[in-house]
Amino acid sequence: MTDSATFTRIAMSLPGAISAPHFDRVAFKVKRTFATLAADGRSANIKFTPDEQELKCVVAPEIFRAIDNGWGRQGWTTMTLASANEADIVAALELAHVHAVAKK
Repeated sequence: MTDSATFTRIAMSLPGAISAPHFDRVAFKVKRTFATLAADGRSANIKFTPDEQELKCVVAPEIFRAIDNGWGRQGWTTMTLASANEADIVAALELAHVHAVAKK
């Protein structure tokens, strides 16, 4: 079980990561946003590829679920922090971070 402080610490430890307000959330980004943290600190949205999203949601449905809209079809996935451990967060953020720093 993890919390928003753990999520923030891990996100900010990634090379070049900064945080910034994003509507009612906090965004974590490098060249592009790779994750956002909900205002209540209970969940985060993480940017995977659609294939990565599908795998995460099948393997760990208690932690990951696709966002049910156009953002979700692009790979944005909600992570329930209370269901995740620190290793889950590290793996998810490192994966999303790689895509955010890659050039298009």
